[in-house]
Amino acid sequence: MRPLTIAKIETFAVPPRWLFVRIETGDGAVGWGEASLEGHAEAVEGAFASLRDRFIGRDGAAIEDMWQIAYRGGFYRGGPVLMSALSGLDQALWDLKGRALGVPVWQLLGGRVRDRVECYAWIGGDRPDEVAEGARARKAQGFRALKMNATAELKWLASPRDFDAVVERAAAVKAVGLDIGLDFHGRVHKPMARRLAERLQEIEPLFIEEPLLSENIEALEQLSRMTNIPIALGERLFTRWDFKPFLERGIVDIIQPDLSHAGGISEVRRIAAMAEAYDVGLAPHCPLGPIAFAACLQVAVSTPNFVIEEMSLGIHYNTDGHDLMTYLRDKSVFALEDGHVRVPEGPGLGIDLDETLIRDLARDNKPWRNPIFRAPDGSFAEW
Repeated sequence: MRPLTIAKIETFAVPPRWLFVRIETGDGAVGWGEASLEGHAEAVEGAFASLRDRFIGRDGAAIEDMWQIAYRGGFYRGGPVLMSALSGLDQALWDLKGRALGVPVWQLLGGRVRDRVECYAWIGGDRPDEVAEGARARKAQGFRALKMNATAELKWLASPRDFDAVVERAAAVKAVGLDIGLDFHGRVHKPMARRLAERLQEIEPLFIEEPLLSENIEALEQLSRMTNIPIALGERLFTRWDFKPFLERGIVDIIQPDLSHAGGISEVRRIAAMAEAYDVGLAPHCPLGPIAFAACLQVAVSTPNFVIEEMSLGIHYNTDGHDLMTYLRDKSVFALEDGHVRVPEGPGLGIDLDETLIRDLARDNKPWRNPIFRAPDGSFAEW
């Protein structure tokens, strides 16, 4: 293989809240990655200044060496900003190398272990009829599984009466005939999370996500001993060292690293392998754009303990009409059939991006900021 000498590293902040990374070699070969860190794109763009200084002129085929330098070479390491920048760079390097060799990234990761990837989507709604309508719409799109908010009306120390509405909404989705995951967002106090988990056992959800914030590791350990519902977490963890205590202490059943926050393809593969040794499944977090989703598919296809993939098809959170199809030239690559997306066969990440549209929308893009959520009593609520 010819040297992939890096000549240019660009970033593009595009609607709704994503940060794309483009690497170009001296002879015009290109690789794309996604370094989205919602609401903090400027900080991640700033982190690319040092990455350009280190890696322009280097052979982009040396992915692992570049990963180690980017992670360890600046003395300070980890955290959402630096790891998101590294994630976007890493994805772009894998895309570049796969394209240069004419093979999908999953071939470079050891080959496929499955032929299709099951996906789930998000639905909103505060009433049973609203979530049921959303569930039917997602079912019509081809999904067999959904995720929804479990704690919309709950304050930090809620009344048990408030749990009735949560159970009713979840039951309305199950009645449509779909599996469901319930996201707690780490919003409620430990005894409330425990009580809500007890109530939800009758619904038999796929998982409960972030029943408590990850920094409350002792409380999560206690909760994990009190419920038989699988516990999922990890979107706010950034390295294998962050995941290590959750695996060692038997707290988590499904890990959810984000390939745009947790070190890209390289690090998430290592996290997944570590989780496999503890009989823990992988379900990457991805309410993001097409490059991040394509990277997730490469990992899902080649990872034995993969479970299910998040997919932001259609309106997801506050996307203002932009979803992962917006920037694709060939939208059929993410076609959904019976709840699954087929293995991407194209080289690199397997997608063809509309670069002209990306450059046009980045030119006039306005900075995006996280919305602030409030509990019914007006107090701050986690995302």
